[in-house]
Amino acid sequence: MIMGIGLDVTELDRITQAYDKRPQFASRVLTEKEFALFGQMTGTRKMEFLAGRFAVKEAFSKAYGTGIGKLSFQDMEVLPGERGKPVVTKSPFEGNVWVSISHSSNTIVAQVILEK
Repeated sequence: MIMGIGLDVTELDRITQAYDKRPQFASRVLTEKEFALFGQMTGTRKMEFLAGRFAVKEAFSKAYGTGIGKLSFQDMEVLPGERGKPVVTKSPFEGNVWVSISHSSNTIVAQVILEK
């Protein structure tokens, strides 16, 4: 049974500006494991990764019904699974978490479905 659906659209420029202004923005959004992957990336891919994780966590908080505030970015973790597919490996939700991230030149879209 579907318990929640969340969608977030984020602009890559906005995330890049936040990171350029305050590099600690990345450690606020990313867990230790995510941050380790982020540190291995360069250029546009690095910012796409950060923006994608930001968008997934926003979408998750919408699907969960709380928004960011009651949930922290650190309460959720999204790591690459088999074949690189993003997988939510940590969250407060007990059930299946389905996630999809898509990128265009400046737009990042993430959708999360919570299923019990």
